[in-house]
Amino acid sequence: MGRYVARRLLQMIPVFLGTVTIIFFMTRLLPGDPAAAMWGDKAADPAQLAAFKHDMGLDVSKWQQYLNYMGDLLTGNFGKTMSGRQVIDVIGEALPVTVRLALLAFVFELVVGVAIGLFAGLRRGKAFDKSTLVLTLLLISIPVPVLGFIFQTVFAIQLGWITPTVQDSMNLGQLLLPAIVLGSISLAYVARLTRTSIAENLKADYMRTAVAKGLPKRKVIGTHLLRNSMIPVVTFLGTDLGALMGGAIVTEGIFNVKGVGNALYHAINLNEGATVSGFVVVLVLVYLVASLLVDLLYAVLDPRIRYA
Repeated sequence: MGRYVARRLLQMIPVFLGTVTIIFFMTRLLPGDPAAAMWGDKAADPAQLAAFKHDMGLDVSKWQQYLNYMGDLLTGNFGKTMSGRQVIDVIGEALPVTVRLALLAFVFELVVGVAIGLFAGLRRGKAFDKSTLVLTLLLISIPVPVLGFIFQTVFAIQLGWITPTVQDSMNLGQLLLPAIVLGSISLAYVARLTRTSIAENLKADYMRTAVAKGLPKRKVIGTHLLRNSMIPVVTFLGTDLGALMGGAIVTEGIFNVKGVGNALYHAINLNEGATVSGFVVVLVLVYLVASLLVDLLYAVLDPRIRYA
């Protein structure tokens, strides 16, 4: 196992470097001059503009900027925004909010999605199973902005249970509704994956053997059926954790959550390549770590899987 983990960590290095390189040059090749944009509609003084570009490291070639950026990145320096703030400080403010939001959404889709999928799979072909397929398909078909508007209208405006927008982005209670909206589509996929896997494994030989041995129903379902059926679900959940953090930009915009999505939106509008690259670096790391954890969980769920 140790050798496998070490090999996977080494494989992450070129993936990480390649992704960061692509994002760096994509953000630097955007049209317009971000330095000149700091003066707005006014004409920038050439001397001040030259000094500003020198301070921001924009007065050298793109390749030199790239080498400087990668060198700073290795020391934990993500660069500066156009306003002079350290990008690491911007990330430090926005990331905890999005992590809370994404984890709430993740727990919601995991618990509710697996529970619905389990009951639907055990009752395949019956009313609950058919209702689950219809409702999850409907949920997948509704865009997140529309779903967010529906939730705001029903729970905030009509029922008055919550405020239409989040007032305190660090309050878990206020993040609950945005988290439900964020995790709703993923919940539908989790429920359908669990339902299909449960229904298929019910026909497996090891299930008939467990029942024939007289094992309690709770142990048959919990230890044998659910454990073996979770492998495709875990695969989806591992990649979805990073997608939740990256996809939070729409949900955060709807509910006015001051997280990564909000910060990325403003950074893109201001053409701040360093800020965008910094957030992408964090999201890439989340994807890579989640992918590694998923592979390791395979061995926990299925003892037959062994890593050399």
